[in-house]
Amino acid sequence: MTCHDDDEEFQKHLEEEPDPQLDPAKSPGIGSDIEALEDIEVSREDVTIGEADPAELAAADTEPVAGEEAASLLADLDAGDPVDRRRAALALKDEATTDAVVTGLAQAATRDDDADVRQFAVEALTAHGTSGDGAAVDERAAAVAVSRLDDPDPWVRAEAVVALDNVDRAAHEDEIEAAVDDDHHAVRRNAAISLFKLRGEAMEDRLLALSRDDSERVREWAAHMLGGVDADAARDRLRDLTDDPATVVRQTAERALEADPDRFRRQFGALENDARLLPGEDRLNRMPDL
Repeated sequence: MTCHDDDEEFQKHLEEEPDPQLDPAKSPGIGSDIEALEDIEVSREDVTIGEADPAELAAADTEPVAGEEAASLLADLDAGDPVDRRRAALALKDEATTDAVVTGLAQAATRDDDADVRQFAVEALTAHGTSGDGAAVDERAAAVAVSRLDDPDPWVRAEAVVALDNVDRAAHEDEIEAAVDDDHHAVRRNAAISLFKLRGEAMEDRLLALSRDDSERVREWAAHMLGGVDADAARDRLRDLTDDPATVVRQTAERALEADPDRFRRQFGALENDARLLPGEDRLNRMPDL
């Protein structure tokens, strides 16, 4: 976050529109009723404990490079400081699509030794691939994403699944399906969401299995998507999940039981075979505004 010496200016910053990536409404379990402190569950699945200096914490702030030309950002993408490279990768997402930009992002996504740079570069390259600037960029973005499905960092793999979903989920159905068996919950979740958008009710068996996942986040999303399956087995499992140890899973299952399966699928995007975002969706946690 940019430091502010002036209290009034800092307060104005706090009142601005929040980062959509931090919006808790992206989780289907939002709205869970908490009646006592013991009802609050803390999951460590998304928590990494480590050390970070202020510069690292500000890496997602692209304001310092706003207005810079693509050539300057590409130079930063080759810089020694990983924070500069992360910021450049994010900023290049909004630049005009050129061979230089596409090549620079592809190289960063596949070669950079910083996992955040690779993740941001995959996201930025995919944005260029889905911006209507030609099939060649789509193919490049998809090839990079496929190569990142084996990345040692799980968040890069999770971003790669989102990239394939955005570029052409049908063409990459096999790769996405394999990602459902990844050892990290975010990758499994993203792959399941993409496949549900593609297959709809044909995902029933997969979702039933994922509803027993060790990760409460995966169970939460499995319960959410089971709301779009018009079958007795799905409803029976949702009733079971209303007794899940995790509050977020219980609340999600209760809401899923109230959903109309056909309407749910239409809004979720399972019947759509394109990469358009639906109301209430973002790039990583896709959820319809029901």
